[in-house]
Amino acid sequence: MRSGADVSRLCWPAAVAILAPSTLTATAAASEAEYDRAYELGTEAYKYGLPLVSTHRTFRVMTSVDLPDGKGDGPVNRFSHVRKLSTPDADTVVAPNEDTLYSIAWLDLRRGPLVLHVPRVKNRYFVLPLMDPYTEDFKNLGSVKRTKPGDYVITGPGQHRTKLPRGTRRIRSSYSRVWIIGRTEVRGPGDVRRVRKIQRRYTLTPLRHYGERAFVPKPPKNPDTTLNKVPMPTRLAFFDNLGKQLERFPPPPADRPQLDRLAAAGIGAGLQPSTDPNLSDDQRRGLIDAVADGPDSVLADLRAAYLAGFLAHNGWLVNATGRYGTDFRARATTAQVGLGALVPREAIYPFAQVDSAGVPLSGADSYLVHFAPGELPPARAFWSLAMYDTDGFFVPNAIDRFTINDRTEL
Repeated sequence: MRSGADVSRLCWPAAVAILAPSTLTATAAASEAEYDRAYELGTEAYKYGLPLVSTHRTFRVMTSVDLPDGKGDGPVNRFSHVRKLSTPDADTVVAPNEDTLYSIAWLDLRRGPLVLHVPRVKNRYFVLPLMDPYTEDFKNLGSVKRTKPGDYVITGPGQHRTKLPRGTRRIRSSYSRVWIIGRTEVRGPGDVRRVRKIQRRYTLTPLRHYGERAFVPKPPKNPDTTLNKVPMPTRLAFFDNLGKQLERFPPPPADRPQLDRLAAAGIGAGLQPSTDPNLSDDQRRGLIDAVADGPDSVLADLRAAYLAGFLAHNGWLVNATGRYGTDFRARATTAQVGLGALVPREAIYPFAQVDSAGVPLSGADSYLVHFAPGELPPARAFWSLAMYDTDGFFVPNAIDRFTINDRTEL
């Protein structure tokens, strides 16, 4: 018996030695699986949430001043009219143009309905688009829609039964936050003064003050005119921020299947992955890496769409913008390279990154863009060909030319 016990004790370490590698392998595999799944869901969540998080960041920056600054920034519920044509120094609007002056306003309908006045604008393109926090262009007032001049009451959640003043029309918003990025056509530098007069006739008035002559909000005694710098949230803070925005701006019902998937990674309305005790370290690591790789992943989707339509569109990417439904990838790519893009009925944004041979465009080379006779872009209002840097802004150059358009004399 004694010798048997000794044999048993001698054999036990050997058994441990045999089983240990298998146990460690299983643990490592489980850890890797948790990481991979979190990374996969984190990437989906990044693309789903990018427009919402980017729009909120933009809102915080642009509304951090107490007075309109003539560059598009200003307090909520007031227009800030951009007074000059875009230059390389202008960074308010991504992928700007030299064909319009912008009139920008952020609406906070929690303070009550607002009355938007649309003036009569003759023989000139203009649009006042209304965008929700998810960058859906849900209403356009302007020349394309042949909008009648007048007063339009914008109502938010819980306000849609508000009695309207006689002669006004209602616009229903599903959300309390609305972004207006108005554009008014400019036919060259000499036309800017005329367009400024039109801009001054775009007005926003709280419904409770409607009818008061020349209502102007009272400015604070010591107005803050310095724009805040608000960085894009990184690591788990991105998903924490997304959780807050989803809670404040409930997503449409069609998004439910996607959000049900993301809930497995602790991502959703009111959820904060950074403090979620149910997430393992491997899951957190996967989510953090998904955010770090997010911009490149979105650009990869953009390149894939570009290549898929390269031949069909003669080397240009032509995406449907402004209305995305559940195409979250398309919505994310637009948010990254052209936040606030309009619906195709208003504007089309052909985009090129390579030449006809598929070689990436470079400032070290010269290029020829050829339009055959009778094949200029069939635009009713205007067309323009702009050159942007990798951040989506005009490129400085010796001749100060940033676009070629239908008015360029060559």
